[in-house]
Amino acid sequence: MSTTNNMSQQEMDNLIAKYDKESAIRQYVGPMKWITFCLLVLFSVYQLSYSLFLTLPPQIHRPIHLAFGLGLIYLLYAGRSKNNSQKVGIVNIILALLSVFVTLYWVFDYEGLVVRTGNYTTMDMTVGFIAILLVLEAARRVVGLPITIIASIFLLYTYFGPYMPGFLEHRGSGVQRIVGHSYFTLEGILGTPLAVSSTFIFLFVLFGAFLEKTGVGQYFNDLSLVIAGRRIGGPAKVAVFSSALQGTISGSSVANVVTSGSFTIPMMKRLGYRPEFAGAVEAASSTGGQIMPPIMGAAAFLMAEFVGVPYLEIVKAAALPALLYFVGIWIMTHFEAKRLGLRGLKKEELPNKMEVLKKSYLLLPILVIIGALMMGFSPERSAIIGIVSCVIVGAFRKETRMSIADILEAFASGAKIALGVVAATACAGIIVGTVTLTGIGLKLANGLIDLAGGQLLLTLFFTMIASLILGMGTPTTANYIITSTIAAPALVQLGVPVVAAHMFTFYFGIVADITPPVALAAFAASGIAKSKPMRTGVESTRLAIAAFMAPYIFVVSPALLLIDTTFFGAMWVMFTSIMGMIGVGAGLIGFWMTKLNPLERIVAVAGGLLAVIPGTLTDAAGLTLLALIFGLSYYKNRKENQSGQLSV
Repeated sequence: MSTTNNMSQQEMDNLIAKYDKESAIRQYVGPMKWITFCLLVLFSVYQLSYSLFLTLPPQIHRPIHLAFGLGLIYLLYAGRSKNNSQKVGIVNIILALLSVFVTLYWVFDYEGLVVRTGNYTTMDMTVGFIAILLVLEAARRVVGLPITIIASIFLLYTYFGPYMPGFLEHRGSGVQRIVGHSYFTLEGILGTPLAVSSTFIFLFVLFGAFLEKTGVGQYFNDLSLVIAGRRIGGPAKVAVFSSALQGTISGSSVANVVTSGSFTIPMMKRLGYRPEFAGAVEAASSTGGQIMPPIMGAAAFLMAEFVGVPYLEIVKAAALPALLYFVGIWIMTHFEAKRLGLRGLKKEELPNKMEVLKKSYLLLPILVIIGALMMGFSPERSAIIGIVSCVIVGAFRKETRMSIADILEAFASGAKIALGVVAATACAGIIVGTVTLTGIGLKLANGLIDLAGGQLLLTLFFTMIASLILGMGTPTTANYIITSTIAAPALVQLGVPVVAAHMFTFYFGIVADITPPVALAAFAASGIAKSKPMRTGVESTRLAIAAFMAPYIFVVSPALLLIDTTFFGAMWVMFTSIMGMIGVGAGLIGFWMTKLNPLERIVAVAGGLLAVIPGTLTDAAGLTLLALIFGLSYYKNRKENQSGQLSV
């Protein structure tokens, strides 16, 4: 069977650009195409050089990283979304050159700026002010208007502090202090978020681009078909498995949806799944790609830096919740397929099993990078080792062998994908800078606790709502930076382990991509499925119920994150959580061994929720209710089969 996409590359690009601003890049022809291509390649070469042998202070390296990022953003992204012109325009050229000037100002006057700390000249202030405006505009173009508005509000709050009501009041800061703190210290634009972007994140994005060049993206689809294609409701399970794998090379939920969904969604529809359900399966699965170890979304690298633990610790903590997430979607698709009586794919509809297994060497770079992390290599070194392994592994066969042109294209592709992260982290740095300048983070954390009356569950609920709302307008990276700065401290104050608190905000920032009313991943999937966008979003939320439950589980019982637990303790939490997901899935779909009536569905959901809630009594009660519903369902199914045989 051919597993080629059912959409043309142009249709895929258009759909991604529609719902993912980071992908809405100008497609130049002629000299400008080669100029931007060379700059993108140079960006990647510089980043690799810095990681391998360049020794530069952060006040020089980060501005150079930002210079490449901002300059390329103004050349590649239009100021207006409807402007599809292939001409760059004089205004964008001026903005690109101005971006390079204000960022390299640090490089050319590094010693002077260090000496003048806190006593900046008029020229310094002018450069810093322009830099802030350029970062805000770049973020608007690439990431979207919401993050620009949020960052602007934080800047205004810093200035108008004395006029703020209640606990929000502070002494305020003048323009000079705001500009100086935002651009001429390592606590604003050039702070921790951009530091992570200029090291770990860029190299892992580049690794993903090289991995894609080996053809591993298509291989994930073929491997998923071989593993899950013949099972009940095969195409839906292929979507779940394929999207989990695609998450290792794609940091975008929308891009993941379009890449794998262009062939899984039509398959699901042909098999008999409703368009809304088919789109929802792909959207929910693709969104989960960002929480799938070993290579998670960019925010996971920021989390390691903020929490102060090795990235491998974040990967370990995320492993069981990610497994629970995909198991939950798998369970829901299975029950839906059983309810509808859907079959798996026929043998002739699948790729040749032996041919697929022969290409299993394409997975080696992922295993190499996991091995490097486990051996104690830094994330940067691990990523570089992974990139080299992609080139070596690709050379095994002629069709995957990378030429010089392929390597250069991978350099350009990686740099292009990284531009969104540069814009998001630089803009988020403004927010972090104002938080440290005003102390608003602690004030909002205390306000959140007061609003919840000091109750942990209420605080968790308010944090979830804040993360979902912010996630509807900002990418996961920026969302995590904002919520981890404001909401995570509130959870920590209430005794939640710091990793669990940060993982909580991280999860809900991600599932915002499938949560109505602004469910971009679900809307992209609906574009392929030809379904109703809002209904697809609702279905996606229902399928991703595990993502809404898992964070509460690991906050109440950090054993799910492998924190302060034994192996058997973690396995028990995982077992009861999966059993709970089976009950919740059966109740929401309305089917287990046979169709469930309304009362049985309520009991199944109740039993599932009780099993999910950590605790001896809740586990016992939940498992008992689930056993009861399973027994009834099994008895009804057996009775129906017997009556069917008698009638025959």
